Amino acid sequence: METMTRGGVCDAPPTYLLLAFELGERWWKLGFAVGVGQRPRIRRIAAGAVQLLSEEIARAKARLRVPAGAPVISCYEAGRDGFWLHRYLVARGLANHVVDSSSIEVNRRARRAKTDRLDLVGLLSLLARYSQGDHRVWRVVRVPTVAEDDARQLHRTWETLQQDRTRLMNRLKGLLATLGVRLPIDGRFLERLATTRLWDGAPIPDGIRQRLTRVWAQLEIVERHLEEVRNTRAALQPDPDTPTGRFVRQLQTVRAVGPMSAWVLTTEIFGWREIRNGRQLGALVGLAPAPYHSGETQRDQGITRAGNAHVRRAVVQLAWGWVRYQPTSALTQWYQRRFGGGSRRARKIGIVALARKLLVALWRYVETGVVPVGAQLKVMAG
Repeated sequence: METMTRGGVCDAPPTYLLLAFELGERWWKLGFAVGVGQRPRIRRIAAGAVQLLSEEIARAKARLRVPAGAPVISCYEAGRDGFWLHRYLVARGLANHVVDSSSIEVNRRARRAKTDRLDLVGLLSLLARYSQGDHRVWRVVRVPTVAEDDARQLHRTWETLQQDRTRLMNRLKGLLATLGVRLPIDGRFLERLATTRLWDGAPIPDGIRQRLTRVWAQLEIVERHLEEVRNTRAALQPDPDTPTGRFVRQLQTVRAVGPMSAWVLTTEIFGWREIRNGRQLGALVGLAPAPYHSGETQRDQGITRAGNAHVRRAVVQLAWGWVRYQPTSALTQWYQRRFGGGSRRARKIGIVALARKLLVALWRYVETGVVPVGAQLKVMAG
């Protein structure tokens, strides 16, 4: 009589516990598992209630028969909660991964069911595969230190204030346009507003005049904040004993690179990111090309735009300045040959291509000291 046995079955207890977070504004969902294909243990706690995590982890280990001292591997998607939870988990001995949500492997069907539970189950499955060595399932975010993260706040504040200023200026102009009125948006705006008449000689109605006055008051506040940030930035001196300080100083030796651009490039990427090559650098800021090749079909889909938007905006602005202030550089001459004589749209497309090349050239400059070909350095005082 032939005996049937189960081959390849291991009865040894799991060596680690997998934990995935689905972070919401009011609730956090926790998913626990020990491997691929297992039905997960789902629990819910109030958002931010980290004091309950230890209890839930202990209960999950007991339920899933994981040794009490076994390590815990966790993950969550990068989002509104930032990196504080990652720092909390790492400080308590968990091996946590912050995942770029746009890189997560998903079902390509157009109508894919989506619930928090399904997202959690999917994260756990991918975390199990990632823990077993399959690093293609997603991309893990490089988490900055508290100091590195804090160094980025000044220029991000400046960028936000500029966007607020533009929004308020456009609102004033739009409200005036509904009245058929054009007024300069300057320090005498309220004085001119009080004496302005409509097309029929009537004064501006009280309701819209009060609204214009309130928008103007908001604009004045934003202008004051911009001046404060401008003064803070002017007083900020880079420390030459730190990588951030050295890179900021070095970038400012190149003509066309100002203090703000130098601080943005350094604090966002150059000062703490581990960059291996120019292709990776372009992908980090969303300036990598996105070709489409399928059979006989080939087309260019432009850039990915999946990256650091702060650097992308800054380097595109820097590229326009580079064309103006570095006319003899090889990069500018390449741009002029390819796009300089084209239409406005062609020049704008070309400036994005130039921005990517310029970003790589500046990275090589701060890493190796090699000046971009044909570029001129500033004459530094003293």
